Amino acid sequence: MNLYFNRFKISACFLSCLLLFCGKQAHSQQVNTEKPWSFWWWMGNAVNEKDIKYNLEHFKNAGLGGVHIIPIYGVKGTEKQFLPFLGDRYMKMVKYTIAEAKKLGLGVDMTTGTGWPFGGPNITKAESAEKWVYNNGQFTGTSTKQQVKRAAPGGEGYVLDPYSAPLMEHYLARFDSAFAKKNPGLRAMYQDSYEVYGANWSANFLTEFKKRRGYDLRDVAKIFLDSTDNPQGRLVKMDYQQTLSEMLYDANKVWTEWSTKRGMITRYQAHGSPGNLLDLYSLANVPETEAFGSSNFPIPGLRVDHDYRDWSSGRPNPLLMKFASSASDLYGKKLTSSETFTWLANHFKVSLSQAKPQADEVFTAGINHIFFHGTTYSPQNDPYPGWLFYASTHFGPTSHFYNQLPLFTKYIQNCQHILQNSKPDNDVLIYFPIQDVWAEQGGKLSTAYQLDAHHTEIWLNSHPFGKLSGQLKKEGYSFDYASDRVLGNLKVVGGKLVAPGASYKVLVVPACNYMPLATLDRLLQLGKQGATIIFENNLPKEVMGYGDHEGKTKQFEQQKGAMKADESHFMVTGNVEKVLNGKGVLQEMIGGEGLSFIRKNQNGHKVYFITNLGNQFKEGWVSLTAGDAAHLSGYDPLTGRKFNFAGRKHGAQSQIWLQLLPGQSCFVMQDAATHLVSTAAPKDYAAFKVDTKWTLQFLQGRPAYHQSFHIDTLQSWTNLSDTAKFYTGTARYSASFNVPKSVTDKKDLVIDLGTVNESASVKINGKAIGTAWSIPFRLKIPSGMLAAGKNTIEITVTNLSSNYMRVYDKEHPEWKKFYDINIADIAYTPFDASKWPIMPSGISANNLKILYR
Repeated sequence: MNLYFNRFKISACFLSCLLLFCGKQAHSQQVNTEKPWSFWWWMGNAVNEKDIKYNLEHFKNAGLGGVHIIPIYGVKGTEKQFLPFLGDRYMKMVKYTIAEAKKLGLGVDMTTGTGWPFGGPNITKAESAEKWVYNNGQFTGTSTKQQVKRAAPGGEGYVLDPYSAPLMEHYLARFDSAFAKKNPGLRAMYQDSYEVYGANWSANFLTEFKKRRGYDLRDVAKIFLDSTDNPQGRLVKMDYQQTLSEMLYDANKVWTEWSTKRGMITRYQAHGSPGNLLDLYSLANVPETEAFGSSNFPIPGLRVDHDYRDWSSGRPNPLLMKFASSASDLYGKKLTSSETFTWLANHFKVSLSQAKPQADEVFTAGINHIFFHGTTYSPQNDPYPGWLFYASTHFGPTSHFYNQLPLFTKYIQNCQHILQNSKPDNDVLIYFPIQDVWAEQGGKLSTAYQLDAHHTEIWLNSHPFGKLSGQLKKEGYSFDYASDRVLGNLKVVGGKLVAPGASYKVLVVPACNYMPLATLDRLLQLGKQGATIIFENNLPKEVMGYGDHEGKTKQFEQQKGAMKADESHFMVTGNVEKVLNGKGVLQEMIGGEGLSFIRKNQNGHKVYFITNLGNQFKEGWVSLTAGDAAHLSGYDPLTGRKFNFAGRKHGAQSQIWLQLLPGQSCFVMQDAATHLVSTAAPKDYAAFKVDTKWTLQFLQGRPAYHQSFHIDTLQSWTNLSDTAKFYTGTARYSASFNVPKSVTDKKDLVIDLGTVNESASVKINGKAIGTAWSIPFRLKIPSGMLAAGKNTIEITVTNLSSNYMRVYDKEHPEWKKFYDINIADIAYTPFDASKWPIMPSGISANNLKILYR
């Protein structure tokens, strides 16, 4: 039974060497991964050198670090410009892109195909994705007939059989021909999330099943086909799922090794697949998750698009994201990426204030390499709004927030600089019992059970594994996940479980029914070597596997007996948290305050990224396991400002005074220096309301509109005229106002703009103090800028483009000119903005204040 794990150790060692080599390759290219990157869709591959350069220069100026080329369907009327995928002209444009990007300091990734999933013209029907058919006592495979989704010209064809390693080699041969077996200068190859529908078979499945499971599936066909979910059938079906999972792993290992040999790293979205996500993610140099939709945070003032159908598309789930970051932590990978902001809101309705908390959430899940979803190659002279991908969010030059985008990219860069240059600091490993998922969800089905990213409530949140992980996260514990394969690569040193990239104090096994015999044996070995293994509620009840089930059961019970006899290393409990605390596992009490965080380690010192994604906390004394508050300082990634905390002793605890309003985030950094400035909490802000008359001047936008209005109070400019109702662009509110000396004498002054739709740049007495683009819309007023007596203020606001599109979409429907799905709305119905409600624009409420203390 140890052969499986010994074999895995060799495989893992080899893989780690490959990944280390890849990391060095990536580093040698000197690309900037601290800046966000972006998906870059090439529509019809109808690209040319002039507009490639134009696009890349805009991306550079917006603060991007790189692009990811994704060839997709084309634009109607540009057919003569289509470049066949991997053809000579296509490869010429790729090489030109790489050369221009290098001049600008940008990196370039590319999908290993067009659209998604893998497939194309070199895949015959016999080599395509298959489903099983049972006739006359025989299993045979038949093509699902699925075609590559959103394919580009030259990429059309059948979807590849995802379970066949030999066919993966065959598929990649096409790229060898185009690349001449040499990397043209790409940083990474990419594989999108698993969207192979109905594929549950492969031509050599029966052979692989017998080799891996030890018996012939045909001999138990009656049990396999039984729909009553009897115990024996469940065991066979779990064996079936396990075989598919292993074959998928082997096929994707071919892809990662192929990329490595050609000097490219890999980014891989494993979610959605019928395999063990942890193992699949671990194959890639950069495991990649995704944030699809909006998390609907209860942040006051945060707008959520209520047309988003969470019942069909789900919400972003940090517990799912942890599968990708766990693979990175366990194997010492520096980067974990995320496809981010997909369908954050409908087209033309996304604001940066909606995007920031979504970015903050993925940071707390261990992500440190954000990819925008995304940007579309669009010719410079194409009419507004240019070429667009069917799904939001649009980060290109015609986006309404494009002029403010460098502020957001700088924020992400500031965060990722710290997150990429620190190491994981998680005390707990949580075992992922995928066998129970198969038994409870897929065990009733004789088909591939996919771990769907859009319906995690079915296989993750409702499962004991998900419930326990969610509870520990809420209570402030830091953890990673472990698979059966991962356990084989752990060592025990000084009582700690040591993986290639991290170490852990305990391993927790959630309440589970099934477990492979080799896994239970491995847990027994780890415990005998000094590791602490905690079982929630019970030891696993039954051994997995139909073959020789009676013999395996006997060994399984013997192993459980040995565990029961060693209570110092194997603990069964209904209160996991109590046992964790007794084992010295760190618990951050800020979790109970409603704050989200990730704790990391930088050169032996603790680093926290903390964000307030709710409405429970505003400010207060908090304790951190980093210890003495005197050695903690703060960093605001939004402004780049470093600051010190007030601190105090509270019983045995050292506390800092943390002010973090809903929507805000900060880093708390530990070092050897002394930073403490006060032992008392700062006084509350007092507020001075700015109540004056205003002039509103329309500046640059669509339609051209330069009217000015005198208004008695701050309000949405959509109230002022019919043209203003569909104007998109900038307008300036200006006024003069008097401030008493009792306010201006204070050292800490902040302007609170109240409700901003959507971003606001502020000048006081002719001097800029900054741009507020995220919640809360507050800016610090520099010392001496505000005078006692009369002052002037200018607030230049940029709104959404949705109001303009209400009219433009009706008058110019020809902008929707794309093949395939064309342009869809957030409910995946044909796009129609003409009936949208008018969105507030500008400063939409009269609650502007000067805060002082």
